[in-house]
Amino acid sequence: MAFSLPELPYAKDAFGDILSAETFDYHHGKHHNAYVVKANELVAADDSLQGKSLVELIKSSSGGLFNQVGQIWNHSFYWLCLSPEKKAPSGKLAEMIDAQFGSVDALVEALKAAAVGHFGSGWAALNLTDGKLEVTSYHDADCPVAHDAVPLLILDVWEHAYYVDYRNARPNYADAVLNNAIDWDFVAQNLDGQGASRADQAG
Repeated sequence: MAFSLPELPYAKDAFGDILSAETFDYHHGKHHNAYVVKANELVAADDSLQGKSLVELIKSSSGGLFNQVGQIWNHSFYWLCLSPEKKAPSGKLAEMIDAQFGSVDALVEALKAAAVGHFGSGWAALNLTDGKLEVTSYHDADCPVAHDAVPLLILDVWEHAYYVDYRNARPNYADAVLNNAIDWDFVAQNLDGQGASRADQAG
């Protein structure tokens, strides 16, 4: 079974000025879809890859195929991390944030620093490592799944994520999304260690 472009869990115009419908047209409809198309072409050309899930391919591939399947997972997870309704961390997640970072604002600043300070294309991320929250970043198509990390949140810092709405001003994009458009309920759900599976697809 071929991989597919997942539907967005909200309307393309739901975020107002934070992320425009035009951004979703390009980012989801063109860039994300291109990774799906190319990955399917590469898998179809190699019998040994048949039936492997997205996560399985990320963990076992390299080069061109890794770039495509890594980007499919990264984008699929990223869409799930976004919410058009402004939310705030609560429960166990809020307790962990306060204990490790002092406040939600401090965590957001750490994530923003990882996003803005990341050289070139990639992703800023919040993972669960040895029971603690960890802010990190990944280059290009690299992703938490490839390192057996427990993903909680990921933010796209490729230019195609913000060039329409923010004219390549990555700090403004990171600030707007991290402060106003994160689905903290989804982030909290991923404390169960099953985050990787939530953006996986069967082969």
